[in-house]
Amino acid sequence: MPGTAIYTDLSGYYDLMCADIDYRAQSHCVHRLQKLFGNGGNRHLDLACGTGPHVRHFLDAGYQSSGLDINQPMLDRAALRCPDARFSRQDMCDFTVGQPVDLITCFLYSIHYSAETARLQACIASVHGALATGGLFCFNAVDKHTIDNASFVAHDANHPDGLFSFSSGWHYAGAGEQQLLKLRIERTTAGQSQTWHDEHRMVAVSFAELSELLQPYFDVHVLEHDYEKILPWNGTSGNAIFACVKL
Repeated sequence: MPGTAIYTDLSGYYDLMCADIDYRAQSHCVHRLQKLFGNGGNRHLDLACGTGPHVRHFLDAGYQSSGLDINQPMLDRAALRCPDARFSRQDMCDFTVGQPVDLITCFLYSIHYSAETARLQACIASVHGALATGGLFCFNAVDKHTIDNASFVAHDANHPDGLFSFSSGWHYAGAGEQQLLKLRIERTTAGQSQTWHDEHRMVAVSFAELSELLQPYFDVHVLEHDYEKILPWNGTSGNAIFACVKL
């Protein structure tokens, strides 16, 4: 399946694919970062929101939360999960808001879906334009120079439609601004298996390059990829959380 077809065709199973993700911990961490670095406001926008699990946590924490995504089936499920939120089908690299927001999030490495450096720059500019004074932009990212092409994560999940096995991993050729997110999904039911393979073209950047793109717009804080503790990035790990305050 090319492109984002897998997210349309299997949108009903997306939450299974992400069943091992601690959405509560991620959302709570960013809530703490908003208190530490942000402007104290509660207007929130989640980029690439998917089926809305992060939006649900921010609503429950008292935020006026909204989300955007390019995939309508995902947004339909998000609206069912979060009927009190606002959702719109927009490209995170070229979006607008009705009024400025105080916090913009982009979880699950989705910032890389901008696919190329020029679109990543456009995403950063769109975020800056959508934030209120002192607003905070939080996301996680992977440094292209640390990617191990042989490494992947995997988990299984039971569903009335069968046993699902999910695996994903990064692949970087070693040069250029492109990396791949490789996905494999297998469904087994009544002794029969069906398998999907997908590759998503993602933008590849180092943390130094990413910081350089952000710094004209934001005061940039690079933190360890730890949702339980707020710690400065150690300078070597390949995953990090970026907390960026609008200048």
